[in-house]
Amino acid sequence: MMTNDRAGNQHGAGTQAEASARTAAVAADLARCRLCADRFAGTATAHTPRPVVWFAPGARVLVASQAPGLRVHNSGRPFDDASGRRLRDWMGVDEATFWDRSRVAIVPMGFCFPGYDAKGSDLPPPPVCAATWRARVLDGIRPRVTLLIGGHAIRWHLGLRDVTAAVAGWRDHAPVVFPLPHPSWRNTGWLKRNPWFEAEVVPELRATLARVL
Repeated sequence: MMTNDRAGNQHGAGTQAEASARTAAVAADLARCRLCADRFAGTATAHTPRPVVWFAPGARVLVASQAPGLRVHNSGRPFDDASGRRLRDWMGVDEATFWDRSRVAIVPMGFCFPGYDAKGSDLPPPPVCAATWRARVLDGIRPRVTLLIGGHAIRWHLGLRDVTAAVAGWRDHAPVVFPLPHPSWRNTGWLKRNPWFEAEVVPELRATLARVL
């Protein structure tokens, strides 16, 4: 005769297996996505889509970011660049932890490198990407902490347009959500003008992630 505990454990295992299967199916579909092929072909970089898929059920931390850069487009690994080094420093985690899909899910607003404009600046993530994929991907992730990286993610998740004001109001959302500036080198000036970020927000973020991870 099966005990209640054993039945519950088997039901939990089945539910987890089903969630894993659904998430794996979404990841496979996403990896094949070519919705923006014509759009990317018309950019200055004239590249082909390469979705960077990096998530798994059970991840305790969600990094909701903007879009891969050219280096990440080439490597296929998210935040495999200087921005990633700065972000990992803010988080207080090593590379092994950061790139462990079962612990950290990285879900950008655009899964592909959007390309450069004629002046060599990053193009924004195409809205069609979030409209098509975001709900499906997030449905399989139940994080305990969400990091909103940059204006695009902050607007989508919180409906706030002023990044500085959103980050300054971090206490309104912590410890479940942390709105953060983008860790790009382009924001070095912002960090110098707003020293409270590294003095107040970063230590609390590190302490929270140390507990969760």
